[in-house]
Amino acid sequence: MYPALATKNSEHWEVLNFNQYYEACRKAARALIKLGLQRFHGVGILGFNSVEWLIASLGAILAGGLCVGIYATNSADACQYVITNAKVNVLLVENDLQLQKILSAHSERERGRDIGRGRSRLHAPGAQRGIQSQIPQSRMETLKAIIQYKLPVKESNNNLYSWNDFMELGNSIPDSQLDQIIESQRANQCAVIIYTSGTLGNPKGVMLSHDNITWTAGAVAKNCSLSNAAEKQEVVVSYLPLSHVAAQMMDVWIPMKIGAFIYFAQPDALTQGTLINTLLEVKPTAFLGVPRIWEKMQEKIKESGAKCSSLRKKVFSWGRIIGLKVNTKRMFGVHDTTMSYRVAKALVFSKVRNALGLDQCQIPISGAAPLNPETSEFFLSLDIPIGEMYGMSESTGPHTTSSRNNYKIHSSCGKIMSGCKNMLYQQSKDGTGEICIWGRHVFMGYLEMEDATMEAIDEEGWLHTGDLGRVDSHGFLYITGRIKEILITAGGENVAPVPIENMVKEKIPIISNAILVGDKAKFLSILLTLKCEVDRRNGEPLDKLSLEAIQFCRKLGSHVSTVSEILELQDPLVYKAIQQGIDAVNQEAISNAQRIQKWVILEKDFSVHNGELGPTTKIRRHFVTQKYRKQIESFYR
Repeated sequence: MYPALATKNSEHWEVLNFNQYYEACRKAARALIKLGLQRFHGVGILGFNSVEWLIASLGAILAGGLCVGIYATNSADACQYVITNAKVNVLLVENDLQLQKILSAHSERERGRDIGRGRSRLHAPGAQRGIQSQIPQSRMETLKAIIQYKLPVKESNNNLYSWNDFMELGNSIPDSQLDQIIESQRANQCAVIIYTSGTLGNPKGVMLSHDNITWTAGAVAKNCSLSNAAEKQEVVVSYLPLSHVAAQMMDVWIPMKIGAFIYFAQPDALTQGTLINTLLEVKPTAFLGVPRIWEKMQEKIKESGAKCSSLRKKVFSWGRIIGLKVNTKRMFGVHDTTMSYRVAKALVFSKVRNALGLDQCQIPISGAAPLNPETSEFFLSLDIPIGEMYGMSESTGPHTTSSRNNYKIHSSCGKIMSGCKNMLYQQSKDGTGEICIWGRHVFMGYLEMEDATMEAIDEEGWLHTGDLGRVDSHGFLYITGRIKEILITAGGENVAPVPIENMVKEKIPIISNAILVGDKAKFLSILLTLKCEVDRRNGEPLDKLSLEAIQFCRKLGSHVSTVSEILELQDPLVYKAIQQGIDAVNQEAISNAQRIQKWVILEKDFSVHNGELGPTTKIRRHFVTQKYRKQIESFYR
């Protein structure tokens, strides 16, 4: 029997095969039935990716409920909203920290009321420390029980369970009762709810059906040429939040379809950079990285290269020239395996792949946000063509896919998946229009939000994405902006910020993040952050510049090593270099209205911890513009 799931405890990997995985899911389903899970009610899961996360999610679906992922970074109020909106009957929390977040999701006035039907109280580890442990009926009235699935629970009772106690609950529920529930389910019924980020208000619950999930998983596997386990078992590392549709598709549904082997990264994979250790040990055959992950890998490669001898630097640069030339030809169907390419592969490409743990990876993917073209080209020159995917929660994840034989860089996100349709709504003269999606991957609608559903899906079943794009003559889709992100200047000119921001980062290597502003203003300005080191304990950006940023400063003749030094001194060398970079960007602007007039360096880089980045490290543009409102206002005084 093929291995399915692996978790590292101490120095050893504990493995479940597919038989054990399935039986555990059935056992969890029977336990959920015992706890009173109602049909089409939620099973909430709050915590980092784990075997328990997957078993609970599938158990919920087998038992006729809904899998409801909750971001571990959510506030107490945000968690409470999801629990209430999805009518969560049973909640799984990873540890005491997440448990206390749930228990604190009510006011002092409401403390002391009992969980669920008011029959008994929750006794949690925190209760002995003076933390009230009751969940009020008025706020989360559907919630019947909580399972803490990591770390020992000090005291269990009718409402709070350890993972082991939970898994034994269903022993009195016969298999025939579960089988009857499974057989009664239909393909067009809801199985999963994915919550949107809720940047501009409460998040929307995206309802995905059994058919949405199973069809999309099969389509992605086929379009990306993923192997079935009988031929060659694919290996995947699970580390992106499973509450996000891309991670759930990559880590749960596609692996189930093809029989892939999932390794769970450590909880600090993103915050403390331990992901690279897991990659080196596991060597995945397919790897999904959000743009920030690929950018961090790019920085790691550059920093390592800077420490090499001059000869090795020359070999590395030569290899990149060969790699870019060969892979650019490959994009147009010309396969060049000259002697120089083979030498470059041995001396450069293989060593880079080995250092990243990607030496077995045939399918490197970027998703969740647009990949910077400079980063895409950098990896292409190292013989790592990163295929971009485009999609959204409402399309069950991907709508377009890329592969080694179906690939273009510079903002292309591949071709539309077979079985799907694409339409550009209200197309302009240059061929740009709103991307509209049709197919079996289009969601059922938003939970309890009929008006929002009707706004998203038109009468003919087309999903209006709000993204602007164009399709070239070869069928490749290019994203050019987002309708809601488009800045409209006081002069009435529409400006797509992302291409300009990417160009700023490309022209000025010291820049980590750039946010263009100027909606309804007379001119454009930009917020800049510098590349810094990160606190490995919590992912907080430090004041100290990264090695790449320091080397940039040294080349200018500046001896600064922190952001605060640059700001306090208004370092003339660094400021001049940044202005020169801005000038270079402005030279490529298609009109005066698209030129950047003012800029400012912020004191800290963006992070998930401080709220500027979402759980998948995607920039929360609205949050950033609100947080740095004073700096933005200063541009236009």
